[in-house]
Amino acid sequence: MTVIDEAAAARPDLRRPGVGVIEVGTWRVGSPERQRAAVDAVAAAWRSRDRPVPGLLSYHVYTGEDGDTLLYYAQWTDDRARQDFARTRRDGRNAGPDAAVPGAVRSAPRPYTLYRSGLLHPDDTRVPGCVVIVDVEFDGPDADRQRDWVDTVFEALESDPGLHPGGISGHFHLSLDGTRVLNYAEWESAQAHIEALAGPGDGIGTAVPQWRKVREYPGVVGGGVRRYTPALGFGAGVS
Repeated sequence: MTVIDEAAAARPDLRRPGVGVIEVGTWRVGSPERQRAAVDAVAAAWRSRDRPVPGLLSYHVYTGEDGDTLLYYAQWTDDRARQDFARTRRDGRNAGPDAAVPGAVRSAPRPYTLYRSGLLHPDDTRVPGCVVIVDVEFDGPDADRQRDWVDTVFEALESDPGLHPGGISGHFHLSLDGTRVLNYAEWESAQAHIEALAGPGDGIGTAVPQWRKVREYPGVVGGGVRRYTPALGFGAGVS
């Protein structure tokens, strides 16, 4: 039977051993009421299954602050298990949510690997009230460039004496196709992130030179920042 881990509702274990690939996707559902209906339908769909999904370690859903978007974050043992599920089972799991919120627009799910994680304070045990997803797109595939951009961000973070204390952690993921970086950033609250953005720098950092290198990094062609609230979590047993 699928194991419903109530503690996982707050956060996945982002550095969990055995995770080979992470899939991230979004839905646009149109309103806060439809967000809630979709989350309830996802919960019902997963609870109705009588066996675990092979290779799936956890599955988490988040509601967007925009009142429109849902995001899911799924940890898999490897990409073959993820693709097997997409080919044979995904439609069955989606039937209930699709019926609950007809017309929802799903983005194409994207697979990632986790590259680097950092905590603002090494022994921080705060439970995040807000998850900020930072998406960065490059002008073509280049795995070395993905890693170098993330390393440049860490240089900026380590040199910045004025980071907002509401930040908890950042977890930087590299897309398997070599074209994107996704930062799953945990914050104490949405208000803390808003305050950080309103600070003296351009973004969450202060005006140290290293952040300029991040902002002007060559080859970055797109991206975005969205805030989410954790809504639902499953720890799925692996068969």
